[in-house]
Amino acid sequence: MLHAVGLFAVLFGTWVILSGHFTPFLLISGAVCAALTVAITLRMDLLDRRRDFLGRVWRLPFYWLWLAGQIILWALIVSRKVLAPRLDIDPVLERVPSSQRSDLGRVMYANSITLTPGTLSTDVREGEIEVHALTQAAMEDLKSDDMDRRVSATEAAPHKPAEPTEGER
Repeated sequence: MLHAVGLFAVLFGTWVILSGHFTPFLLISGAVCAALTVAITLRMDLLDRRRDFLGRVWRLPFYWLWLAGQIILWALIVSRKVLAPRLDIDPVLERVPSSQRSDLGRVMYANSITLTPGTLSTDVREGEIEVHALTQAAMEDLKSDDMDRRVSATEAAPHKPAEPTEGER
């Protein structure tokens, strides 16, 4: 039940922060939506199976800062290449290894690749992601495994099914 209360607090807090309005109607609407989401999550039995659903979530802001830096860096690099008098690109389509253990981790890695200028995820499979890169340097940067390691570090530990209670046995 503590997880349900925590989920409600996170969802409602996100609603309030993103809304930016504090009228009674919007606060009540946010509380109702958050409560419905928690109720559906409980009904689907998703919350109890994932005891460590917060995992290493505290690392996400650090990852987002690093990713923002990469986006700015590669935006400058791609802009310089595109604006050069002679278009100096060498597009490449290759698969890069993906060490994430969950679907969410793989999606986060693929989205991070796509958000970075000059690269685009085209196919996601367990253990690898197909990437189109504008330059060989962008592909080599991805193959250095820096982004892969950082995404894996934010990923929650592999989930273990919850132990059945006495009443469920």
